Amino acid sequence: MGKTRLEAFSDGVLAIIITIMVLEIKVPHGNTLDALVPLIPVILSYVLSFVFIGIYWNNHHHMLHTVTRVTGSVLWANLHLLFWLSLIPFATGWMGENHFAQMPTAVYGFVLLCAAIAYWLLQLTIIASQGDVSILRQAVGNDWKGKLSPILYVLAISLTFVASWAALLVLVFVALLWLIPDRRIERVLKHDA
Repeated sequence: MGKTRLEAFSDGVLAIIITIMVLEIKVPHGNTLDALVPLIPVILSYVLSFVFIGIYWNNHHHMLHTVTRVTGSVLWANLHLLFWLSLIPFATGWMGENHFAQMPTAVYGFVLLCAAIAYWLLQLTIIASQGDVSILRQAVGNDWKGKLSPILYVLAISLTFVASWAALLVLVFVALLWLIPDRRIERVLKHDA
């Protein structure tokens, strides 16, 4: 299978995930701005999740540029990632509807942790399938953001049982950490061209 088919399938799944999330935001009953107030937690949850999905889409896109061949193990690792990402709408809705309560926020953090691990496994699978000359291996280097993120997710999950707001700050920090453009893959691809 060519990587374009894998990328197109993944793009479609991510688009559906975003669509599901936005459809979960219910239209308020009322025609004033006050009618939006009860939706603030739901909207904030959606914005945070939209950013995370956007980050995964962007990084997945860049990562697939390094792929020279798609193996069965790459397909399964990619499906594993998409599985965890597909749970984000559920976790987002539960967290927003319950105003960032402990358990829904912990589950949200857990889903993000599992997605991060799945992304890391996909990255390792691609590197293994490409051999010693893997462009991705050259690009990711020590991958400090990839190693730090799961630690921060575990911290956020733990903090939900102390103060959900502190857990949310950690999750926002992770999102901001990844919003800073990562040019490692682009640099390696440009150098090899």
